[in-house]
Amino acid sequence: MVRRFYYPTGRPISKEQLDASLLRLAATFQQLPNCQASREHFGTIAKACGCPYYWKAILFIASGGEKLGHVTLETFTDFWGKIINNYHDEASRFVQLLTMINLNVTVSRTDNNLNTSMNNCAGSGRFYLIPEDFVPLVQDVVDTHPGLTFLKEAAEFHSRYVHTVIARIYYNVNRSWSGHITLTELRHSNLLATIRLLEEEEDINQITDYFSYEHFYVIYCKFWELDKDHDLFIDKKDLARHNDHALSSKMIDRIFSGAVTRGVAHNNRMVKFGNTNTNMNNQPRMSYTEFVWFLISEEDKRHSTAIEYWFRCMDLDGDGFLSMYELEYFYEEQLQRMESLGIETLPFEDCLCQMLDMIHPAVPGKISLNDLKRCQMTPIFFDTFFNLEKYLDHEQRDPFASQRDPDSENGDEILKISDWDRYAAEEYELLVAEEGGPDHGEDMFMREEMATGEEDGNDHSSLPLSMERDVIMADSDVNDGHDDYSPLSVHSSLGLGNAGHRSLFSVTPCSIEYQY
Repeated sequence: MVRRFYYPTGRPISKEQLDASLLRLAATFQQLPNCQASREHFGTIAKACGCPYYWKAILFIASGGEKLGHVTLETFTDFWGKIINNYHDEASRFVQLLTMINLNVTVSRTDNNLNTSMNNCAGSGRFYLIPEDFVPLVQDVVDTHPGLTFLKEAAEFHSRYVHTVIARIYYNVNRSWSGHITLTELRHSNLLATIRLLEEEEDINQITDYFSYEHFYVIYCKFWELDKDHDLFIDKKDLARHNDHALSSKMIDRIFSGAVTRGVAHNNRMVKFGNTNTNMNNQPRMSYTEFVWFLISEEDKRHSTAIEYWFRCMDLDGDGFLSMYELEYFYEEQLQRMESLGIETLPFEDCLCQMLDMIHPAVPGKISLNDLKRCQMTPIFFDTFFNLEKYLDHEQRDPFASQRDPDSENGDEILKISDWDRYAAEEYELLVAEEGGPDHGEDMFMREEMATGEEDGNDHSSLPLSMERDVIMADSDVNDGHDDYSPLSVHSSLGLGNAGHRSLFSVTPCSIEYQY
């Protein structure tokens, strides 16, 4: 007889382990008034369950705490006993808890192909995560993490941070491009380890994966610079201004063509990942969350998702290969731009030879996605065809310098810090310097009191966070005379530079689109 070797929800724990877990839980509840745990007690409850501290909100909600404002010992031990008896590893428990909170998504037969024995605990019946599942968890991080206490002064803008974090989670974890994070994808990612790290690190900016406030601030500022009417949408002309018109018009057209749309039909609606929208004139637009994907892909072309992002854009016929025709199509515009600037050009034939020598494609004459993922110089490859500024920068440097770690002894180790982390750190310092000038650290707390939305009598603290709707409208027009409150100016008015990094961004209520 072949012993069972496949455990989709983890290897089951013994009865002794189950009983010990429930005894620890009971002992924790008995230390609470009336053996009842309110929301503020659930950090302790989460640790008693053996869960990361920042699972506290999802444990509280999933166990029914929002109904009465507290959970009794009997209710929670019954709830947790079912969880640990049916879901045996951290990943499966995490998925189950998040999906129990969000029961509004109906699952088709094809969506759930796991063993029906996994459904013994009441839940959504699905074993993948959609973006809105993460909102309670990330919102709790905003509300309670010591590194984000300053955001309590800016409750109306919590949603900006929340959805930036979620967009970054899907960018890194959802390797299938399906719009659903599966158990396998979750287990192969560092997301759960990063959530666990949140309780150990008080400086949120040290957690560069997903949660860094500095990274969020850089992304939002870059978008703000392009979004002239501040409606959280940009069009082709807006995106063309990014990085001083570095991108070619052909690549911008491809980005807005839907080539990098992510999403699947689900429950008679589209779960959207960067699906380009149109305005009243049927012109394509890019939402803020789409821009998150774009900016990370543009600044970290070594990342697997970025390689896929740009490969999709360059693969004009969708055959899974970059042909010589497609490479020439994009390079033509680079040649024209260099000629107009009086820069000496490299003929396409010579450029092609260089690229093929660098990539070493498995099939001669055409480049596959796997070819690019094997190559460690994808930034040089992509920039050659659609980013003139970075292409010229590469031409001025040793083409192999970007592969070597300047801090390593032998110079052969690949850089441990990602291109994105390096870019975000440099840009944040530039933004802070621009905001305060050379003396911004000295007079940080000598700012004018910021004019807030309270002056107009509107309460903007309850901007909806639901991601089920594609468009969330705030309660006033975009152009209401508050355009002076740019991310930088409001960042200054909160009184933070390099210590704390606070920002309200804009006090202008505006329309927001959250698409995944």
